[in-house]
Amino acid sequence: MNKPSENYCLILAGGVGSRLWPVSRSHLPKQFLDIPGSGMTLLQQTYERFSRFILPENIFVSTQERYLPMLQSQLPKLPRSQMLLEPVRRGTLAPVAWATSAIAHQCPDAAIVVTPADQEISNLKIFEEDIMHGLEFAHSHQGVVNLGVRPTRPDTGYGYVQVGEAVEGESRIMRTKTFTEKPDENFARLFMESGEFYWNTGLFVFGATYMMENIIKHVPEYRDEFPELADISATASTEVVPKFYEALPMLSLEHAVLEHTGHSYIMPCKFGWADMGTWLSLGEDAVAGIGGVTPQPPADLKVDGRKNVTIHCEALFDNASGNIVRLPSGRQAMISGLDGFVIAEEGGVLMICPKGDDSAMRRLHTLSNLDKIES
Repeated sequence: MNKPSENYCLILAGGVGSRLWPVSRSHLPKQFLDIPGSGMTLLQQTYERFSRFILPENIFVSTQERYLPMLQSQLPKLPRSQMLLEPVRRGTLAPVAWATSAIAHQCPDAAIVVTPADQEISNLKIFEEDIMHGLEFAHSHQGVVNLGVRPTRPDTGYGYVQVGEAVEGESRIMRTKTFTEKPDENFARLFMESGEFYWNTGLFVFGATYMMENIIKHVPEYRDEFPELADISATASTEVVPKFYEALPMLSLEHAVLEHTGHSYIMPCKFGWADMGTWLSLGEDAVAGIGGVTPQPPADLKVDGRKNVTIHCEALFDNASGNIVRLPSGRQAMISGLDGFVIAEEGGVLMICPKGDDSAMRRLHTLSNLDKIES
């Protein structure tokens, strides 16, 4: 049995959340907002969730430098030394490498769970059991464990992981066969119907030493910088930003390491999981959460009989279905004749757009130029 002092958590909270625009903005992204109206921001929920079974002194948060005031305001008990501030966004690999190096200096035998800051989780007892099982596996095995959940729909916005053979002596953890990032709808449907694929939740567990070795082995762009990063971790505070950080390439942990290491695993999980990534996924998860594996909607998120979702507001629907409405508190919408639209307002901006048309939302976001002005 591993020691609690050897278990660590890294919360990734550096994204800008542009796919939930206009509610999520570059100056106030979704992880610092209470998107579904639960009473806590997504970041606060994530920290609270892990602090139930990870020592507070072992929880690190990575975010952009400009978000430091919000981070300190929302997590006032988190020491500055446990905040890793990125001068620029460089994908998920850069903050994972930085945190892993810092943690390995503190505890060479550490096992680390990495989590996004923008998820909704239910069945917290099962969630804790799953994470702890993954940490125990990481302490005794070389490899990276991806926590996966079974798809409930052919969603094209998620990554999919195909399971391989079971690990010897393990009833729950299997080898990863393939990774597929955001397939088209036909492939997503095939994946779901096959029963061999799970959604990539973005939750990963690994040993610190193993991850450092694999970054050096599989990521040529990091080979020169990683020894310097290790030196910084050994001689300076985590408040010191590595000088070379801005020169690092934009790389994801999955593409850079997991697809190349020979010890990539998946653990199918049964806790309720929902990604707060897009308006479409938020609406679909709200509908599925009534009877599916996704979390039950909070009181401020309602679903009617025609799958209209209202978030943090009131709306009346006439001959309308499959819409998602999110307005400022105290506002009410009256909607007739619309099917499958997002109606979202924040900061004086009202967006009305087909909920599955990501390209249209990106165009509106670009045309508005608001994030550039606010940055």
